[in-house]
Amino acid sequence: MELAHSLLLNEEVYNQLGEVQKAEFIFEWLRYLKKLLLATSRNDVREKQKTLVEQLLSLLNSSPGPPTRKLLAKNLAILYSIEDTFSVYEAIDKCNDLIRSKDDSPSYLRTKLAAVVCLGSLYKKLGRILGNTFTDTVGNILKAMKSAESQGRYEIMLSLQNILNGLGAAAAPCHRDVYKAARSCLTDRSMAVRCAAAKCLLELQNEAIFMWSTDLDSVATLCFKSFEGSNYDVRISVSKLLGTILAKAIISKHPGTAASRQSIRRVSLEEVLELLGTGFLRGSSGFLRASGDMLKGTSSVSRDVRVGVTQAYVVFVSTLGGTWLEKNFAAFFSHILSLVSQSHPKATQTQIDAVCCRRCVSFILRTTIGGLLGEKAQLAAVKDICQAIWKLKKVMDAVMSDGNLETRLGSTDVAASQHMLVCALQELGNLIHNLGTTAAPLLQDSSTGLLDSILSVILHPSISVRLAAAWCLHCIAVALPSYLTPLLDRCLERLTGHKSSPEAVTGFSFAVAALLGAVKHCPLGIPHGKGKIIMTLAEDLLCSAAQNSRLSAQRTQAGWLLISALMTLGPAVVSHHLARVLLLWKCVFPASPKDLETEKSRGDSFTWQVTLEGRAGALCAIKSFVSHCGDLLTEEVFQRLLPPLPCAVDLLTQLSSILKMYGSPLKTPSVVYRQRLYELLILLPPETYEGNLCAILKELAADLTAPDIQVAASTFLLPPLCHQDDLLILSRLLQETDHRFIEEQLLLGNGVACGSLEYDPYSIYEKDVEGDSVPKPLPPALSVISSASKLFGVVCAHVGETQRLLILEQLLDSIKHTKGARQQVVQLHVVSSVSSFLKYVAGSKGCLGPEEMKRFALTLVTGALESPNPLLRCAAAESWARLAQVVDDGAFTAGLAQVSFDKLKSARDVVTRTGHSLALGSLHRYLGGISSSQHLNSCIGILYTLAQDSTSPDVQTWALHSLSLIIDSAGPLYYVHVEPTLSLIIMLLLNVPPTHAEVHQSLGRCLNALITTLGPELQGNGTSISTLRTSCLLGCAVMQDNPDCLVQAQAISCLQQLHMFAPRHVNLSSLVSCLCEILLDNSVLVNLCSPYLLLRRAVLACLRQLVQREAAEVSEHAVMLAKDSREELTPDANIREVGLEGALLILLDKETDERLCHDIKETLNYMLTSMAVEKLSLWLKLCKDVLAASADFTAVTCVDTMQEEEGDKGDDVSVLTTRRDEKSHPFTNPRWATRVFAAECVCRIINQCENANSAHFDIALAQEMKKRDSRNDFLVLHLADLIRMAFMAATDHSDQLRLSGLEMLLVVIRRFAAVPEPEFPGHVILEQYQANVGAALRPAFTSETPPDVTAKACQVCSAWIASGVVSDLNDLRRVHQLLVSSLTKIQAGKEALSHLYNESASTMEILAVLKAWAEVYIIAGQRHKNHRQPLKTTTCLEDSIRNGSCSSDGLLDLVYADLGTLSRLWLAALQDFALLTLPSEFASQLPAEGISVEFLCSLRSDATMESITACLHALQALLDVPWPRSKIGSDQDLGIELLNVLHRVILTRESPSIQLASLEVVRQIICAAEEHVKEKRRSAEVDDGAAEKETLPEFGEGKDTGGLVPGKSLVFATLELCVCILVRQLPELNPKLTGSPGVKARKPQMLSEDGSRLVSAALVILSELPAVCSPEGSISILPTILYLTIGVLRETAVKLPGGQLSSTVAASLQALKGILSSPMARAEKSRTAWTDLLRSALTTILDCWDPVDETHQELDEVSLLTAITVFILSTSPEVTTIPCLQKRCIDKFKATLEIKDPVVQIKTYQLLHSIFQYPNPAVSYPYIYSLASCIMEELQEIDKRKPENTAELQIFQEGIKVLETLVTVAEEHHRSQLVACLLPILISFLLDENSLGSATSIMRNLHDFALQNLMQIGPQYSSVFKSLVASSPALKARLEAAIKGNQESVKVKIPTSKYTKSPGKNSSIQLKTSFL
Repeated sequence: MELAHSLLLNEEVYNQLGEVQKAEFIFEWLRYLKKLLLATSRNDVREKQKTLVEQLLSLLNSSPGPPTRKLLAKNLAILYSIEDTFSVYEAIDKCNDLIRSKDDSPSYLRTKLAAVVCLGSLYKKLGRILGNTFTDTVGNILKAMKSAESQGRYEIMLSLQNILNGLGAAAAPCHRDVYKAARSCLTDRSMAVRCAAAKCLLELQNEAIFMWSTDLDSVATLCFKSFEGSNYDVRISVSKLLGTILAKAIISKHPGTAASRQSIRRVSLEEVLELLGTGFLRGSSGFLRASGDMLKGTSSVSRDVRVGVTQAYVVFVSTLGGTWLEKNFAAFFSHILSLVSQSHPKATQTQIDAVCCRRCVSFILRTTIGGLLGEKAQLAAVKDICQAIWKLKKVMDAVMSDGNLETRLGSTDVAASQHMLVCALQELGNLIHNLGTTAAPLLQDSSTGLLDSILSVILHPSISVRLAAAWCLHCIAVALPSYLTPLLDRCLERLTGHKSSPEAVTGFSFAVAALLGAVKHCPLGIPHGKGKIIMTLAEDLLCSAAQNSRLSAQRTQAGWLLISALMTLGPAVVSHHLARVLLLWKCVFPASPKDLETEKSRGDSFTWQVTLEGRAGALCAIKSFVSHCGDLLTEEVFQRLLPPLPCAVDLLTQLSSILKMYGSPLKTPSVVYRQRLYELLILLPPETYEGNLCAILKELAADLTAPDIQVAASTFLLPPLCHQDDLLILSRLLQETDHRFIEEQLLLGNGVACGSLEYDPYSIYEKDVEGDSVPKPLPPALSVISSASKLFGVVCAHVGETQRLLILEQLLDSIKHTKGARQQVVQLHVVSSVSSFLKYVAGSKGCLGPEEMKRFALTLVTGALESPNPLLRCAAAESWARLAQVVDDGAFTAGLAQVSFDKLKSARDVVTRTGHSLALGSLHRYLGGISSSQHLNSCIGILYTLAQDSTSPDVQTWALHSLSLIIDSAGPLYYVHVEPTLSLIIMLLLNVPPTHAEVHQSLGRCLNALITTLGPELQGNGTSISTLRTSCLLGCAVMQDNPDCLVQAQAISCLQQLHMFAPRHVNLSSLVSCLCEILLDNSVLVNLCSPYLLLRRAVLACLRQLVQREAAEVSEHAVMLAKDSREELTPDANIREVGLEGALLILLDKETDERLCHDIKETLNYMLTSMAVEKLSLWLKLCKDVLAASADFTAVTCVDTMQEEEGDKGDDVSVLTTRRDEKSHPFTNPRWATRVFAAECVCRIINQCENANSAHFDIALAQEMKKRDSRNDFLVLHLADLIRMAFMAATDHSDQLRLSGLEMLLVVIRRFAAVPEPEFPGHVILEQYQANVGAALRPAFTSETPPDVTAKACQVCSAWIASGVVSDLNDLRRVHQLLVSSLTKIQAGKEALSHLYNESASTMEILAVLKAWAEVYIIAGQRHKNHRQPLKTTTCLEDSIRNGSCSSDGLLDLVYADLGTLSRLWLAALQDFALLTLPSEFASQLPAEGISVEFLCSLRSDATMESITACLHALQALLDVPWPRSKIGSDQDLGIELLNVLHRVILTRESPSIQLASLEVVRQIICAAEEHVKEKRRSAEVDDGAAEKETLPEFGEGKDTGGLVPGKSLVFATLELCVCILVRQLPELNPKLTGSPGVKARKPQMLSEDGSRLVSAALVILSELPAVCSPEGSISILPTILYLTIGVLRETAVKLPGGQLSSTVAASLQALKGILSSPMARAEKSRTAWTDLLRSALTTILDCWDPVDETHQELDEVSLLTAITVFILSTSPEVTTIPCLQKRCIDKFKATLEIKDPVVQIKTYQLLHSIFQYPNPAVSYPYIYSLASCIMEELQEIDKRKPENTAELQIFQEGIKVLETLVTVAEEHHRSQLVACLLPILISFLLDENSLGSATSIMRNLHDFALQNLMQIGPQYSSVFKSLVASSPALKARLEAAIKGNQESVKVKIPTSKYTKSPGKNSSIQLKTSFL
């Protein structure tokens, strides 16, 4: 294929190829040429143009296939458009000659078609350049059309469309001719031709004014005719044509002179609507014929016309746009409602017609009002709809006030107004449902009277209206949960008060049921007590039903309906009422069969109606109970549930005889009863009714074959029994589309009604399966068949084999004994039931039964496989495979396959060939390749042949679909067939006409399956794989160019697969371009963006996969596409401005399909994760635009004004739009759900920045980096925008958005609280936004705010107060006051709390308030403890003192005011929790301690980190207070228990912050125990007196034995915990892990920051443990503590620059000091043992220097030397003064003094300085004797060579300090010698007056240092000083000169004392303050 990539066709290669390869080669060349022509220079093209034209024109004669001719035409057009156009006329003439030819052979037909396509393409591209030739061309084409077949007519129409497009107004002379031709094609028998004609006419109307003026009526009538017998594609195309023309008729300003303008009729909106209305009500027939039909009483409007006109209405309004609709809403709405009004009774003359018309009207309203209007316009629409309802209500009232009951009920006004009301109410409900809580102001507006209008029509005489009103209330309750309880109360009150009105009883019971159904959508629920009220009312209605015969049926229905709906509230509510429900259930059925017989003989028609209604209701209630309260179905409940069941089945068997006795009034009640019983039995386990199985089975068989069923409702029975993938080859109507809501009625057929609520009022409380629209139950006659078919499958599988055989035989006979249409119905029912049976048996791994069963099943399924109904064939193919699966016998399966083979070989009819080809595919799907390769070869061979049967597209479609199933199931076995299959697919793709889209779809599925089979191998570079890959890509290219949307969807799906397996070989740029064009080119009108839902889904699924890997590239390609294209992209989704991200956000706002919206969100999330940090400004701008587009700007401004000066100056380097740019927003009125998503995106962006550069949260750094490179962008620079966005969201009308806004505010506070404000030191950047924060929080504390919003706001309040941002108490009080108000609210008790929601919602709010206060109290306590800076206030000092806000406890003071109340409430909450978590029998034994431990003990895996941290902080705060500390100190068991809990938390939670918080609590527990031990010792000493000290009892752990018992020892538990922490961070500390008990040398390691903090905290705890023990106990634990402490030192003693110590080393040294200083080291009973152990420890440290294997060379000498120094200075002398240890220590110091590293020398001098000063000579003198001479030598050496750098200067300074110390500690007679040594060294560094000015800074510093020391030493040892100076004149002279020079320099400049001190001061690392 690479050889095809050239400018000219490589004819040499081409001629060597076979026919199939030639076609492929040509297509690949043309594909390449199209790109090449646009990229090659004009000169290169000009050279070869002649040859190229010849090659292209010669291809016309080679019978090119459809995709090839299309590409050929495009290339010709491009070639002429960029080069010499002179020879184009030759090309046009040649094409016209080819079209004129009389040759009618099939191969020449393709040449003619290619010529037609070329002409279209040339004229489209070159347009008016060819102006003078077009009349001949058009005439020629139109002439050819007269004799053309469907393919020709199709191509001619599309070609004419292109010609018109290219010529524009210049084509006017031909407009009428084209119009005439297209008219005839618009009603063509070929659907593809109709679609093409619609496209042609759509192009024509752009210039042909007559179409939307003088001929408007005839165009409309033509479109109505076109809808007759149309398919989905035709309805889409023609409705687009009709809608566009009608819209144009209204908005166009007619061109031309005044005279011509007068002749053109202007069209008004009323006329257009009337025209559409005529089509809707009368179809394509004229008025006379329609009226004649009316007289006869027959309906003349076919459903497809009505559905087509419905879609045209939507296109019409969508074209005019949302603004137009807003202005003309009233007229449009009243017209649409009038379509179902009394003025057109024929539209609603039967219930079936009425339901279908209502559905069309609802669709028009839903897609226009719901899709085009923004939220504000929708709110206005709600008001208009309310007005319409009020008007219709007045009409009804006028009629109902008529005293005559007959005239009332028979009134046409009432009958006709009902449908208008139903449509209005349903749209009202949908609107409010979508508006959510943003609709709240509307309900509060009394002038609208929204709720009153709905409640008033609940009493309407029509049951449909009552149900619609109830559903509307349901929608309001879901949208606005705060209205749920009040509405429920109002309805219950009216139901109780109007029990005597039949309308009120049914209407308000429907309303209550609908509202109860809403509870599951409202997380805050309803008060618990409502269940009892409803149950009592239901019982009352049932008990009083018999009292008044006029109300019996209504009360019975209402009672059971309420109980059924009550069950949806779940086990928590139902458990309280279950006994009463079961009693009612038991009473509703007769106790025995005898009682049933008595009933039969006693009743009349009316009583049986009521009885059946009651029993059906009871069955429904139990079904609802089983569905919603599964947890309550215990064995005991089952025993009480089952007794009435046999009686219910007995009644089922008696129904036919009862029906004969009492006639037709019982027909519907009996069908409903059957349906309810079947539905219940489906839910129950078959074992529960096994005694009645046979009786049930007989009834089911009778139902399925009943003689009075006339409707073949295959479209609702069979799809669930077919495989979902197989439905793709059937009608488009079975696939998901945007128009499913109305298209469904065409699917069901003319005799079957759409589903509607009035067919089953009990469905009003059930959740609708398809989104949130109104439930659509089918009529009972259909539902019962559906239930019977399902139940048959279950029952038949559980009866005995004999019974099963009999019933199957009976069903077969019933098919044989019926004829015609009746037979089809019976066959349909029987096959669906047997399919259900086989599916059930296969699923439950059951057995079919005897051989005879196989024969019967096979006969039945074979008959269905050859049925004319394609859906039945599809279900039969599935059953065929299920049968093989159930029998599970290779021979039987092979036999089935052979049957199909034989049939396919012999049969010539389409039905048999399609059925059996699918049967083969299904067999493979369920039995995986049927195991033998021979079968596989046979199957593939037969399907190849069928796939090439061009005489029947259906056979090709089914065969190819079956082949795709075989490819999928065969897996690797298929490899050998991949190449021939791919060749076949490409051959067919290049040759099958585009009019057969279904064949192309099946080819796409085959290609997809092949790509999956090849999988990752597609990445390979081998020749064969490369060829296969090229073929796959070529196949995708052919499908992408196909006009059918679903074929394009297949192409995208294939490319998605290829990108997954071989990403390098898929051209990302062209793929992204293709996706964006489909997705965004069409998104001007929400309902016209690719009208195919499946295509949009495919695009989004592909896009989602692409951005997971290459988000940045995809985004770039999309923007490049936008820049390259001129005006093709719509202004609506301008990628240039908002990027792909913004375009997707706009799409998200418009899309309604849940799956699509989910994919858009996922795609955006992946893009955000990858790119938000790089494209920060774009993302924040998008989010801000979405949030600001509908925010209330006045509210924002009023808060921001006070901060404009400060907040919006230099800090905000923001490119975001300001408030005043509202008009430029690309987002117009985004819906609340989109705004919520934008708010969530902001939180994600902040999290992404957290993982990126630290400058995002550091304003100084951010500003500096921004100055360096203006492209840098950081989050902190956008802080004002973040706050503004959070404010806008938090103060919105939508509760969900408020929650998101508060969450955003919380995230902002947490992330930015610590960011300092560089311009105002001591302040933080968030401080300037405190007014915004307060304003954002305030609305959440109003009385009408829902508890979940208040709870979130409390969390934000506590975070704000705890953050420390606000230091001014007065400012803090604003937010504090909000918390106080919430505390006051919960203090007031149940009375004050809202009764709108469930009690758990109030509890949530109370706990949120208490938690917020607790967090504030904890932080206040911590600040108090840490002695933070006092809180500053803006007032002067005196005011501060007066107000009491100056104290450091200001925040604590704020809390103290309410602490009494809080402590009581906290305690109550803890007690409640304890009660709830313990079983009731232990209530009396409740423990006294609290909830934090309780929570930490029962940690669940889903417990949030936040909750655990809160509990740990609560424990810390508790143990900060002395009283709890004394309790835990004195109760050792409690302490141990708490330590065990903390140990578990540490083990199960990896979070460092949680582990650190746990360790802090451990430390507090040990401190508490230490305090307790000290207190006991002190009190014992006071009590016993000093004299008897010997006999004091031992206090502390270990007592006098030293034993620590695991499980009972606090110290042991602490050691376990600390070891756990240490070994996790340093596994080398565990001897078991390192494999030896001794110290094994290892390279030291640097721990992470978190690890270091954990280790340090553990060491602090270890060092405090000896104090908790008795002397003997301390001996037991000391080895462990020392081992661990020294181990940490050894493992982490890493050399760091500048001699710093790592934090872990510092911590171990500090711990070591604490241990060595312990009183236990000196206590009598433990002293000896401690001394021995400490000596061993010192030996261990010394041994670290002398490793066996030389691997510990990298240990830091300074760390080890410091540890030795700590030992020397902190232990008693007897530990370190034994000669062997002392010598080793001295040697170490000597060795380090010899190290030439200046840092080590400096540290060594500093440590020796400390040792020499030690007061005990026994310790210090040996070091002085051994090391003083070394130091002196070193100093003298420096003295000779003079220091050259700062390091040497420091060494010298430290050395001098050591010598000075020696002078101080030396004995008197040695002191003069030492001074005599010291002074010459110091004097030698002095500089005279001359050299001082020119000296280096180091020498100058040295001079200052020496002079300063001399000044101090001289007066101290004046005699030695004087004698030395006197004895050496040189020294004296030098000293005098230096002093003189120094005085001079002091005069000249500022004294240098500060300066001279600084180096020494800065550079010395003061180790002694840390450890010594």
